[in-house]
Amino acid sequence: MLLWLLPVSQPSFYTSSSRAKSNLFVLPEGLPLELTPLAFLAGKWSGSGVISYSTPGSDEPPVEHEFLQTVEFSYTDANYLNYVSQVRLADGSDASLPTELGFWRISRPAEAADHGPGLLIGQGEPSIKTHEDLDALRTENGFAIEVSTLHPGGVAELYRGFVKNARIDLASAHGVAFETAKTYRHSTRIYGLVEGALLWAWDIALPGSELKSHASARLERVE
Repeated sequence: MLLWLLPVSQPSFYTSSSRAKSNLFVLPEGLPLELTPLAFLAGKWSGSGVISYSTPGSDEPPVEHEFLQTVEFSYTDANYLNYVSQVRLADGSDASLPTELGFWRISRPAEAADHGPGLLIGQGEPSIKTHEDLDALRTENGFAIEVSTLHPGGVAELYRGFVKNARIDLASAHGVAFETAKTYRHSTRIYGLVEGALLWAWDIALPGSELKSHASARLERVE
């Protein structure tokens, strides 16, 4: 995990109407207030990385493959970020690897103003109306977050974690899979903004194995 020896940026957040300064992160136009702690993720990212894994019980060196990745975090007026990750091998075959779809949000109790379950429409005013309201959710570890991820192979995962400044730490909390799916026991993910680039590392524990490095990448903002 040499990747994470680099210092993680700690951007100051300003609204898009604030005076522009080159060393300040400008909040995306129209971003819901509740998503401010995740604002640095918003946009489209592209870059490359490496998959590295060892076969459980084998003494052979890890198998490594380079890949290209595009990630997009988008938003509407709702209290979550939409997440899409698309990956393909960089070996000349251009073969696609599993896409991920998901949703990222700040963790807080459900309230009457939230929509759902299903398409039921929320009632009343949201509790988070000001920056002070949002800051009340901050802990010494940062803001608690929840991430739900869906894989095309028949696996859905729920992650819990924290975002603090421009670093995110996640650990799988729950998962469900069809009996036909390939699965692992547990996983952790780390994301961080380093000198304007989005870096991430993903560790997984395969059946019969402990948590080990699985993949990592460096992505640059393209939109």
